[in-house]
Amino acid sequence: MKTFSQWRPHPWHGLESGSEPPRRVQAYIEISPFDMVKFEVDKPSGYLRVDRSVRSSSQHPTLYGFIPRTLCAERVGALMPDAARGDGDPLDICVISERPISRVEILVNARVIGGLPMCDHNEADDKIIAVIEDDPLWSKVSDISELPVAIIDRLMHYFLTYKYEPDKHNNVSIGQPYGYEHAATVIRAAIDDYRDAFGAHLN
Repeated sequence: MKTFSQWRPHPWHGLESGSEPPRRVQAYIEISPFDMVKFEVDKPSGYLRVDRSVRSSSQHPTLYGFIPRTLCAERVGALMPDAARGDGDPLDICVISERPISRVEILVNARVIGGLPMCDHNEADDKIIAVIEDDPLWSKVSDISELPVAIIDRLMHYFLTYKYEPDKHNNVSIGQPYGYEHAATVIRAAIDDYRDAFGAHLN
């Protein structure tokens, strides 16, 4: 028999990471490809907050959010040679969909295929890449190498420019995109980092 919380669960701490992580994960979506501002979950309350207006003309190419009960801390930071640490946030995920989805604060069952090793101000800020699990166009893709190069190029361009501000140095770099095997290592590390930080509070 299933039980239900009396209150809305916190999207970071109250939801599961997925049915079979690291391959099959649950993504909590904060931003859609139609949004021109950056939304981000407010960590204390769990509500979606307007984080900032995007100053560049870039729009996110995919659904974007995070994997619940993950944390980019010591283990995740150690996987990126140029990073001094993890960024202290849940692990980000980009989810590719054949059909346009404009809603946010939704849950998506996603299948992980790779990722981008983004370093932001010397902090590891990996972007996991996944496809919607039953997507009619993308569901057969099992590794990032099977994606059209244009999709990866758009994602890299977005993350290299979305924090752009005139006359300010953009201290963001992205290394070579990686496939599923390394993505799985990053996800496992982020789950372990989360358990180290919050494990005593898990049910």
